[in-house]
Amino acid sequence: MDDDFENIKKSDIPANDDNDKSAVSTREDDLSSFREQWQKEIQSTKNNQTEEQFRKVPTTSENNVYNNVDLKTTNQDDDNERATRLFLKGIEMENSGKLYEAIQYYKQAVQIVPDVEYLLHKKSKMKLKQDSLEREVNIKENTDVNDVSTDDDEDNKDEEIYVRLQRKVSNKSTLCLPKQPKRGIHIGQMPFEVILYILKWVVSEHLDMRSLEMFSRVCRGFYVCARDPEIWRIACMRIWGVNCGSSPGDYKTWRNMFIDRPRVNFNGCYISKTTYIRNGENSFQDQFYRPWYLVAYYRYLRFYPDGTVIMLTSADEPSQSINLLKNKNVRDPVLSGYYRLKDDKIMLVIQRHVKNAQTDYKRDHKKQDAMNKKEIVFNMEFQIKSKRKKHDQLHWSHYSIATRGRGIPESITNFDLYGSRYPPLVFSRVKSYTENSENLLT
Repeated sequence: MDDDFENIKKSDIPANDDNDKSAVSTREDDLSSFREQWQKEIQSTKNNQTEEQFRKVPTTSENNVYNNVDLKTTNQDDDNERATRLFLKGIEMENSGKLYEAIQYYKQAVQIVPDVEYLLHKKSKMKLKQDSLEREVNIKENTDVNDVSTDDDEDNKDEEIYVRLQRKVSNKSTLCLPKQPKRGIHIGQMPFEVILYILKWVVSEHLDMRSLEMFSRVCRGFYVCARDPEIWRIACMRIWGVNCGSSPGDYKTWRNMFIDRPRVNFNGCYISKTTYIRNGENSFQDQFYRPWYLVAYYRYLRFYPDGTVIMLTSADEPSQSINLLKNKNVRDPVLSGYYRLKDDKIMLVIQRHVKNAQTDYKRDHKKQDAMNKKEIVFNMEFQIKSKRKKHDQLHWSHYSIATRGRGIPESITNFDLYGSRYPPLVFSRVKSYTENSENLLT
């Protein structure tokens, strides 16, 4: 480069000019001094650059610190955010029906963070816990611990809740909304009359009001449907009939009448266990030894809303006997009859037909069967009491047996109910009794 510059400068000087020789020498001196200064500057800049490079290069330990602490954390945060965004975008595509695009987003998210789905699930769980804690705090703040209310106040609160929820539901077009969007029609979008018709099948002829109460726990819309007074009025009419009246009266609502007024439960059976001691015969080997036996048997009663009652007396355990009481069409040893309610008393009349042994084989068998038939009528009266739950015990008030038949004088036997010979019958719910329904509530 220097040679080219020198040739160019020399070519600019005319050869025939002798006066300018001194000027050319001065120029060459200036150029040489400029070259030396320029080379020194280039050399100094190179040295400064190498020194700065040595200063900027960190040691291996410093590299590890920077990579592991600063760069790694920022990269991980960025990767997690990008992966979550892609995964959520894939969910949106899947919900909208674009499955191919959703798979592409899922693949990209998994390539960045393999366990992105687990991380999202963990975040959602933490969010739900925080929401539940905030709700509990709000409930505690809104409720007064020192406020002690009476039963009338509680009834008024229930009425206020029902009226308030009914007002909110009436302002909306649907009873409830699904948590996640669905393609088909949700039950909350059905008309109010259709849902009431479905609830009549839920209650059915068994008066399964427990299932109705469980239905009301789902949401505020279902709560309003389950509190419909027409369903509870029909249920009360099925139990008390003419004695029910045209209005709830002092009970204020039909539901309160069904809950508080003395009645029997229909979604199970009443069971009592009776034990007594019976002496045995003397042993043929030892006349002084006489055994005593502890005898135990169970009495089962199941009631139906139409006034039918069935009874079973057996030594078998309840787990083996309750299956015999599933249907009204009973056969021996199960007996059937009817019952009537009066205030807190319930009267039962149960019949049993017994055939005597045939004595004359020459007569007509039909006439002979009619002559030999003997009817045994059980007359029982119980008082309905509530101990642990509503209407869960039947205490004996009266028990007698009447025997009738052709050619046999009628005899009535009254039993002494004092002592522990006739313990009260305790109600036990049986799930299989109400799992099937053949008729709706009418």
